[in-house]
Amino acid sequence: MASAGESRQGVKDAADQNFDYMFKLLIIGNSSVGKTSFLFRYSDDTFSSAFVSTVGIDFKVKTVYRNDKRVKLQIWDTAGQERYRTITTAYYRGAMGFLLMYDITNEDSFNAVHDWATQIKTYSWDNAQVILVGNKCDLEDERVIAMQRGKQLGDQLGFEFFETSSKDNINVRQTFERLVDVICEKMAESLDTDPALASGKKSTQLTDTPPRPDSNCAC
Repeated sequence: MASAGESRQGVKDAADQNFDYMFKLLIIGNSSVGKTSFLFRYSDDTFSSAFVSTVGIDFKVKTVYRNDKRVKLQIWDTAGQERYRTITTAYYRGAMGFLLMYDITNEDSFNAVHDWATQIKTYSWDNAQVILVGNKCDLEDERVIAMQRGKQLGDQLGFEFFETSSKDNINVRQTFERLVDVICEKMAESLDTDPALASGKKSTQLTDTPPRPDSNCAC
């Protein structure tokens, strides 16, 4: 479970209105692929195998720093069941990024990726960025989707690809970092208004701590 300090930080992030950018991100995919666990691992650094299926939609807020900019991430965890589809697709509009997730031990969740990709194209704005995520890579003995198949599907759809594990904390932070990085790069390309963003490359790292004040700052 999250510590009291982590809980207070989460509340502070949600209420904090002091930020340079706010990105709305959605985690989508079939039910039981691990979306909620993935979100909790990233936002609170916790893992539980006891999560029940998300009903409708839920979200977490996390503030990170990129090139001396405060980026507030509003991360939505969506229900994968068909009966909630009309609810969750209403949240696609305005989303700047998607993590489209499947379970490497579940063929049906992999086969559903095309349908989810179509929903993104139908309900979100044209410039939304997408990363394909093959989750639960800690379950190697139960794997039915080879990593190469995931990468090939990502290439086919034009999505970057990561294999992840919420349980073992594999590539969770890296996946979010890359999605935010791509969004910032696309913003710089389309707006060309922020030199700090425009200089950002893949190597730029997100951190949870604010940048140190400039010692020469006269403010």
